Amino acid sequence: MARVSKARQGLAGGGLCAALLLAACGGGGGGGSAFVPVADAPSTGSGSTGTPAPGTNKGNSGPKALLVEIDGLTHAALVDAIAQKRAPALQSFHVAPAWTGGTNGTPTEQRLTDGPSWATLLTGTWVQRHGVRWDTADQRIDAKLAPSIFALAKQNAGAGYKTAAVTANPLYPVLLGNETGTVDAAFDCAGSDACVTDHASQLIEAGNDLLLAQYGAPADAAANSGLGSDAYRRAVSDTAAAVGRLLEGIARRTANDAKEDWLVILTTGHGRDAFGAATGLQTRDNKTIFIASNKELAGLPGTGTAVPADDTLLQLAAATDIAPTVLRHLGSTPAAASYGLNGIALQGTTTLREPTAKTGADRDNIELSWKLAGNTDVPVKVLRDGKLVATLAAGSTSYADYVDAAGDGNYSYVYTLVAGDTMVSLNARIAYLAPVPLMPTLATGLVTYHSFDTLPGVDGKAGASTLAPWAADADGGSLLADDGMRTRYRAKALRIDSRVANASGMSGYRIRQATDVTSDAGTTAFTIGFWVRTDATCSQGVSNGGTVIANKNYDTGNNAGLAIGLFGSCELRFNTGTGSVRGEIKGAHYLSAGQWAYVAMVIDKAGLAMDAYAIDPARGVQTGHVALTPALVAALGGLKNGIGLNEDATGLYYKRQSSSPRGAMDFNDLAIWNRALSAAEVANLYKAAAPLSTLLP
Repeated sequence: MARVSKARQGLAGGGLCAALLLAACGGGGGGGSAFVPVADAPSTGSGSTGTPAPGTNKGNSGPKALLVEIDGLTHAALVDAIAQKRAPALQSFHVAPAWTGGTNGTPTEQRLTDGPSWATLLTGTWVQRHGVRWDTADQRIDAKLAPSIFALAKQNAGAGYKTAAVTANPLYPVLLGNETGTVDAAFDCAGSDACVTDHASQLIEAGNDLLLAQYGAPADAAANSGLGSDAYRRAVSDTAAAVGRLLEGIARRTANDAKEDWLVILTTGHGRDAFGAATGLQTRDNKTIFIASNKELAGLPGTGTAVPADDTLLQLAAATDIAPTVLRHLGSTPAAASYGLNGIALQGTTTLREPTAKTGADRDNIELSWKLAGNTDVPVKVLRDGKLVATLAAGSTSYADYVDAAGDGNYSYVYTLVAGDTMVSLNARIAYLAPVPLMPTLATGLVTYHSFDTLPGVDGKAGASTLAPWAADADGGSLLADDGMRTRYRAKALRIDSRVANASGMSGYRIRQATDVTSDAGTTAFTIGFWVRTDATCSQGVSNGGTVIANKNYDTGNNAGLAIGLFGSCELRFNTGTGSVRGEIKGAHYLSAGQWAYVAMVIDKAGLAMDAYAIDPARGVQTGHVALTPALVAALGGLKNGIGLNEDATGLYYKRQSSSPRGAMDFNDLAIWNRALSAAEVANLYKAAAPLSTLLP
């Protein structure tokens, strides 16, 4: 926003503004009260009006903070002024590049102009909380979602902090129009930096505990003459000298009272382009600001370094870190349950950087991630809307939060991450899709269940079966990450590699049931269902094919028993045989190589029928049906030697069928029911993508 340069010229005479009443300096703002200038205060008896006697200070002792925002001052200009001894008062300051403007392409992104940038400095939040999007006079900080540092300091009622603001730009007090009673003394200096210095000096002497001073001369010089002009350099030097006057006042107070502890932070609202203009665009120059502190801050990275030339700028401190740092110094940090700030206090020995939230692939969870630095040997707590949802191991940098909303729809949450002495909040939104639950009926008749989450494998129906390699010296089984289930349920899956074989050629795994449903006379129907994935090229589906599961010698499909085989074009064939004839479904079921599919063989002994299902992510639901003869049903028990996985019921299929290549097949959540599942139940197993263990007691 352009300032009235004539007003600055008319009020530039050193202490002139200090001798005027508030109204002459542009009026008050931010809900504060009028302040009697020190020059009009009664004499303290020291011989100079308004100056405390040696050894005494007005106001309280203890922690105090001065935040100086200098519009138009770039990191490069500040560093140059210090190096050239044109800012002697700032020689001891710790200066680091920082950034503002939120993250491009996310809800935190905001215009890099005065209004949104100042709102961030005042609240420690980005636009999705403070709500200021423009530089117009109708913009107000959302005091409910983003209370200012003044309001938060006032919440520490026991401290009794006095707050004040002196600003050169009239937009500043307007931003705080939704807050009342949070700023005890507010001065709008209507474009006069000299007025800012005089009033800020008086407020320091008067004992205010939290003071904001905002200067604008460098911004005017940059806009009018450019960053490389003599006018700009003079404006920078003059402003540094003005800040020096404020520091002198602080030095007098601390000399009188060693317990008075001042934090002084210098910064700017946003960066400028190469011509000194504020374009508002998300460029690196516009995003680059600085944080300069009179104290060494453990969590302030990049002190004394140049501005990064790439996106590593976003790994440095942010403008949102300033408010939390001031509040930490004043002992006024909000509790984790109500924190709400999008930055961290830079005094912390642990830093939480680059927090992000995105919707998970299943659209029923929010994936949180962050980066830790400093002391990372601390657990990380995750709060959602003020309530603890997880305590993670030390060093954790991600968490998937399953929100379990009431139903499909759009939802918003505020997350707070707490690690050691540091915390940060971020907003998250999700277009939620409720997960499909497993049908409770799927627990009925479940007689064998292997989740494949551990090795050696254990049946979830205790004692119902065993799982082991065909030969102890040919164990081709290994656990791998389960990426087929919904994210919340992911654990492990079992990879069985038939290339691992012993000297006799035996390979693969087998399941042996205590009561074999295929041959048990009391079982009138059964279902075998499982998740399966081939390798990336379906390499075993050539020549005579590979054996997915079988309780028979699968040299021929006519042999007694059942099998599911893998053939060319990644085709599955569902087979039964008597020893001389077969009942088979082929040409109807195909897998997508390298992708998880759900496969089920449903046999109705009494009804003399077999139904087959393969539900594939690309090919969809594929079904098949064949009638069985009594002879086929009678021979379903096969070799009565268990069910082979990536092998037949001899463990030697690939030894005999040498033209059928060995390879790896992945299995997950294999189950056997002593009844025929319905088509709806099989489809539900695929849609839910949840382990049957979620139905077990």
